[in-house]
Amino acid sequence: MLKGKTALVTGSTSGIGLGIARALAAQGANIVFNGFGEAAAIEALRKEVAGTHGVQTLYHPADMTQPAEIRALVQAADALGGVDVLVNNAGIQFVAPVDEFPEERWDAIIAINLTSNFHAIKAALPGMKAKGWGRIINIASVHGLVASANKSAYVAAKHGVVGLTKAVALETAATPVTCNAICPGWVLTALVQKQIDDRAAAQKLSAEEARKSLLGEKQPSQDFVTTEQLGQLAVFLCSPAANQIRGAAWNIDGGWFAQ
Repeated sequence: MLKGKTALVTGSTSGIGLGIARALAAQGANIVFNGFGEAAAIEALRKEVAGTHGVQTLYHPADMTQPAEIRALVQAADALGGVDVLVNNAGIQFVAPVDEFPEERWDAIIAINLTSNFHAIKAALPGMKAKGWGRIINIASVHGLVASANKSAYVAAKHGVVGLTKAVALETAATPVTCNAICPGWVLTALVQKQIDDRAAAQKLSAEEARKSLLGEKQPSQDFVTTEQLGQLAVFLCSPAANQIRGAAWNIDGGWFAQ
């Protein structure tokens, strides 16, 4: 479905971003990887995805707190024909009460989780308009729809992502470019595994008990969303069936938001 098109996925060397990159590559999209990790491991990943799916891939190490580097990341995609699908996925987390929240942590979370989306969209959108087709998919969170205590910066950033998605969708409504957000609940990524481990240590629980405790607080399905499920939702949003899905905040959260 995406043969000949190029997808840029930020934060795609692991976790949700990697799952989405793999799903798009399976549909024939060339992939621009971005994220942190060991150079050798990233190069092996890039080659593996290219070889498995018969697509072109490249990696760019842009720091998503730096607007100039984000612009360079988008420009790097020109080597593969320019950005057709932009997936804004890069994100970080920090947990603390608002009156104890380190200001530098707030600034970093807003920069990476929200402001980077603006810079990437601004850089990629003109090329999409010129091509007459484009998909912008912002990975928000169920925390873009509801809040949790001690996550003020993350919740604020993800609510901002949902608002940005709606604004961009309205501005592109009469064009062949769509903009939507995906709002996952708990996904078993390295970030979430750390929260499970921390909970197990703090409450003297087994790993399984900590897992059930975490899910039980928020996610009625009692199961994690998978990166494969998120990848397939991104594929759907790139399909012709999604041409009139614009400005949606699509929660995939095991019933979290339904409560």
